[in-house]
Amino acid sequence: MLNWIVIGIGDIATRRVIPAIQAEPRSRLYGLVTRDAAKAAPFGVRSWETLDPALADPAVHAVYVGTPVFLHAPQTIQSLRAGKHVLCEKPMAMSEAEAHSMLHTADESGKTFGLAYYRRCYPKVQRAKQLLAAGAIGTPVVAELTSHGWFDGHGSRAWLVDPAKAGGGPLFDIASHRIDVLNFLFGQPRRVAAQLSNVVHHYAVEDNATVMIEYAGEVRGMVDVRWHSKVARDECRIRGTEGEMELSPLNGPDLTYPGARENLPPHANLHYPLLENFVDAVEGKAPLLASGASSFWTDWVTERARESR
Repeated sequence: MLNWIVIGIGDIATRRVIPAIQAEPRSRLYGLVTRDAAKAAPFGVRSWETLDPALADPAVHAVYVGTPVFLHAPQTIQSLRAGKHVLCEKPMAMSEAEAHSMLHTADESGKTFGLAYYRRCYPKVQRAKQLLAAGAIGTPVVAELTSHGWFDGHGSRAWLVDPAKAGGGPLFDIASHRIDVLNFLFGQPRRVAAQLSNVVHHYAVEDNATVMIEYAGEVRGMVDVRWHSKVARDECRIRGTEGEMELSPLNGPDLTYPGARENLPPHANLHYPLLENFVDAVEGKAPLLASGASSFWTDWVTERARESR
């Protein structure tokens, strides 16, 4: 049985992460780290106001880092050094340098280190990877992903517009998932060009970002994310020399490609397959789908995109 602690009790933790831990048969929610004891009370488990005493408990095996981005690197590094496995929310860190430090510590510790890029676990993303390898659309040449919505910077997620806490705006928050999907499908990125600006919302981070990434074989990926659109979009399509693959909406079940249409819905709790795979990796039963080493390349892209601003 893997005893988990969760750092931070925000929306994702309460809606997905904690229920996933409670549902995974080899896992147990052992405790919570939060400055607000009232948030921990409904779960009926141990709670700590700070991380040090939680990591000192030898019964703790694994840590879910669910805090804002500026805390990811220090809390992940501290947990790994304490001999705990770590599954960290995305994006990995505030910078490429921080991400390198996390990977170095994970290597030194010998513990399992993964990122919460749960879309790698979507059945249709897994299937798309198989189909691309099989030549279902010929040679892939361009992939386009968009995520558009409205976020005015207020409410419980207001920290997302504070660059000291979030690192950036939609580039860090929603582009990171789509960049990671491209990296998962096409491998290590080679070149990046980007434009970031504030068109509608003039908070301290960008309200839109457009990123172009080049992969081996001259495949180009384009990610466009916006927090100033009242028309919601969640598009994903891949074009090849012999056809096209459509995954829109990315968070939906449909996958179409030449001659076929498949319905492959994600798990009801999007974090459950991610957590299940992480436990499999800890037990040596399967490779980690979103390892720290493979997820690092999203931070590599983000760093270069931010430099383009």
